Amino acid sequence: MSWSPQLVALDVDGTVVDRDGKLPDPVRDAVAELLDRGVLVVLATGRSWHGTEEIFDGLQLPAGPAICSNGAVIVSYPPVEVLRTVTFDATEAVTKVLQRQPDTLVAVEEVGRGYRVSGPFPDGDLTGELITTDVAEMIAQPVTRVILRDPNSTDEDFVRLAAELGLHGCSYFIGWSAWLDIVPEGVNKATALAEVAERYGIDRADVLALGDGRNDLEMLRWAGRGVALGEAPDVVKAVADHVTDGFDDGGTVTELRRWLH
Repeated sequence: MSWSPQLVALDVDGTVVDRDGKLPDPVRDAVAELLDRGVLVVLATGRSWHGTEEIFDGLQLPAGPAICSNGAVIVSYPPVEVLRTVTFDATEAVTKVLQRQPDTLVAVEEVGRGYRVSGPFPDGDLTGELITTDVAEMIAQPVTRVILRDPNSTDEDFVRLAAELGLHGCSYFIGWSAWLDIVPEGVNKATALAEVAERYGIDRADVLALGDGRNDLEMLRWAGRGVALGEAPDVVKAVADHVTDGFDDGGTVTELRRWLH
């Protein structure tokens, strides 16, 4: 227990905010105490910057980095400055999925603006400006991120689909619903977090990371201490150094306060 983190990386949905997007006061207060102690707190999320900014502001984080789009985008804020983007050719991955499930919705991130979408996504799924665009046009140029969404399927359906298709040249993450997030190969929250830690001269051994989703796997493995929330899938819990309580039971606050005494 003599160890204490110099950098705390926090997933957003299910780790900092609940499923309705609400930021509980105890989470905000625990983060504020870490900041008072000089700990660097970094959001590391699958959200785009548009969906991350309100959480950044809600936590009253000082000017600094945020990891968005599962590691494909690193932003400094405020003011907004895109520090890094990584792009890839999404043609093969998108084509394979649509051949199997032609009704799948497609969205391509427009960094700093919103998304190009093939059709209406469920309310609350995406933030920023939504521009309806033909899929072929969307993927004609390299992109930072593609979202494939089928409201009529489950997350397990997409786990099987991704495994069967053998997607190459990209990294992919399955969300809580039938949501397939595709980013450049070798890019994930851990690769972006490593870059942020290096910028600040912080060793990975001194990083605490919390998350609850499959897109947190690499980050929890990489960090000196990786902690999974109680609701996390078993595959995520298996790679964590510790499993805390569920979010609604205060698991995030319990872990953060562990290092405030």
